[in-house]
Order: sequence, then C-alpha cells, then structure tokens
Amino acid sequence: MSSPAPRPKSKLLRWLKLIGLAVLTFYVILCAAVTMSQRQLLYHPRVLTAEKVAAAAKAQNLTRWRNTAGQPIGMVRLAPHQPAKGQILITYGNGGSAVACVHYANDIQKLADFDVYLLDYPGYEDRPGAPTETSICRAADDALSALPTNQPTYLLGESLGTGVAAYLAGTYPDRIRGVVLLAPYNHLSAPAQYHYPYLPATLLLADRFASDVHLQTYHGPVGILIGAADRVVPAKFGHRLYDGYAGPKRLWEFPGADHGDVFDKLPAVWSDLMQLWQVK
Repeated sequence: MSSPAPRPKSKLLRWLKLIGLAVLTFYVILCAAVTMSQRQLLYHPRVLTAEKVAAAAKAQNLTRWRNTAGQPIGMVRLAPHQPAKGQILITYGNGGSAVACVHYANDIQKLADFDVYLLDYPGYEDRPGAPTETSICRAADDALSALPTNQPTYLLGESLGTGVAAYLAGTYPDRIRGVVLLAPYNHLSAPAQYHYPYLPATLLLADRFASDVHLQTYHGPVGILIGAADRVVPAKFGHRLYDGYAGPKRLWEFPGADHGDVFDKLPAVWSDLMQLWQVK
C-alpha cells in the first residue's frame, strides 16, 4: 500500500519551523557581530601623529601634561593668574580629544582662575593603546594621581566621559570637591538599549560605565546639564541619574537642545555651578 500524502498542516508546521530556525540563526549571528564590533561602534578616536598634536596644542596655548613617569597623558593650561582657585579635570566624549576640548579651557578661564587639565584616552590622538572601559579608567586613575594635591579638584565630564568622571568621583570621593556632567546617562546600557531595542544590549555590552553605581559612594555636589531634545543620550537617562543621586545636586535642562548643544552651555550656568560647589 502507498503511504498517505503529507497533510497540508504538517507541511505548514515544517515550513514555520524552518523559518523560525532561520530567523533565530540570523538573530544569533547579528548579536555576535554587534558583540564583536561594539567597541568600534562606541569609540571614535581621533588619531594624530605626535607632531600634529604638538602643533595643535601650541596653536591653542596648551602644554603637554605628563604623568609621574614622564609619559604624556593629555594637555594642561594653567590659570593666567596664580594661585589658581582650583583645578578641573575634563573627561570628554567618545569622539573627542584633549586638543579638541580646548573650548572648555577657554570658557572656564574667562570666568575663573582654574587650572584646566584635559585627559586623553588610550588610542586617542597620539596616545598608545586601545580604548576600553578598563583602559580609560586606568588612565583616569593615573591622571588623578598626577594632579597637584595642594588645590581643590573638580571634574567635568561630557557624554561618554560622564561615566569616567562618575567613576573617579566614586572611587576617590575624598579628593573630588565637585562634579559637573554634561549630557550624562545613568548607565551606558540605558542609551545602548534605547538605540538597539531589537537586541539584548544590556547583556551584550562589554563597557558599562555605571555612573549611578559609582556615585553611590560620592557625596559631594553634582551639577547635571541635559538637553531636552538630545537624540544621542535622551534626557530621561540624565533625569534617572539626577533622581538617584542622594548628595547636593542641581539640574539644568535646556529646551530644544540636542546632544552637542549641551556642551556649549557651561558659561550659562557657571555662576550657579560655583555656588553649588561653594567655590570662594
């Protein structure tokens, strides 16, 4: 006897299983590809020769900043009038560099006599190495240890660098007098999941920069600036960080401001920020 023909329902189930397996395979491959390339997606270093860095620094009246071993780790511009009121260490975003952040030194030193230190991350400008959360935080540790200890120290972080600033504040709370964070996030996984809602970004992320966790061990004054129209790090993530912080704090939110717009708002809040930091 001949075997009965396959039922239409059996064929449909078989095709659905094959399609499901194909979709699952594609999704796993996509997750693996994103996992392997995530640091290329996250970090955008500006790589220059030492000669170009030196020329750019000279044009901006910046000096090479070196660690205790004599290795270059960024740039510095001392306050024009000494003694300075304090020193501020700047940690920039994923596409920045020390020389490119000279506008912070320009703005700050027009408003107050602060020595300004600009940290360069491994793999940025002419600094050797590769950027990862571990390498950047180690560079930040090194930078803080290279700062003079006879002045109050403040931190300014922008975008990705707000996680670095939060790390320093939480790791060395007794050394940091005040912090200002421009376009921050509560945890890097939050904007990552926002931009890749179809992926388990929280699980795949290698570099997390948990600002909310780090700030739990810091109790000094924190100023937070966010753009209401920020498309890179939406304002809600800055609000989460602000709401979860238990120490002295102040929030400035700018209507219509996108991500990069926030970086130019420091002069507008400087006087209030100095009051929050209780700078005399």
